Amino acid sequence: MSLWSRITAALESLRAGEPLSAVFDRLRAPPERSVAFTIGVIALGAKLAKADGTVTRDEVAVFRSVFTIPAAEERNAARIFDLARQDVAGFDAYARKIAGLFPAGVPVLRDLLEGLFHVAMADGRFHPAEEAYLRQVAEAFGLGERCFRVMIGRFVPGSEPDPYDMLELAPDADLDAARAAYRRLVRESHPDALRARGVPEEAVKLAEARLKSLNRAWEEVRERAAA
Repeated sequence: MSLWSRITAALESLRAGEPLSAVFDRLRAPPERSVAFTIGVIALGAKLAKADGTVTRDEVAVFRSVFTIPAAEERNAARIFDLARQDVAGFDAYARKIAGLFPAGVPVLRDLLEGLFHVAMADGRFHPAEEAYLRQVAEAFGLGERCFRVMIGRFVPGSEPDPYDMLELAPDADLDAARAAYRRLVRESHPDALRARGVPEEAVKLAEARLKSLNRAWEEVRERAAA
């Protein structure tokens, strides 16, 4: 079965009345975590798309900026989005269940939040209701305020992430510490690392934008140190 067919089967189980906990329990095993990740982005993203009161074509189509969807799977992907959008379960239930699939603090939850920011910014606006929604999801995922600030800086027009926040550094960190942090985060953001922690092949391009942001942060820290 393809990724999209497996996701459809999982969501159909929900629609048939199987408890959310039972469906997510089946997704705990590492081979199925790519399904869990994709359900997370689509289910939470479908609810996020309604946070500002409207669901636009852009917000539906934005999944193409997160996932590479083969032409043969377009119908399944659209059906998944519709199933998730219609589901009666609250987003907080989804967020808690998805967080429970992974050990606390693992980078995959940051990957997932990043995918949701892509959805939020699909229409070029960052609505206060979307910010409140994403903040609650970040809290459910156990992600701190610094991580949330970095996402705001990376995705919201007119904002720029603080380079020390981006590299998870104290403001007074020296260049050696910055270099070590930069190298660690680059390793974590490599496409192979994303695949290893359950991000599906279809979504590893999330790494590309993050690597660009890390490179900019490192260059800015180096420039400040040389000034």
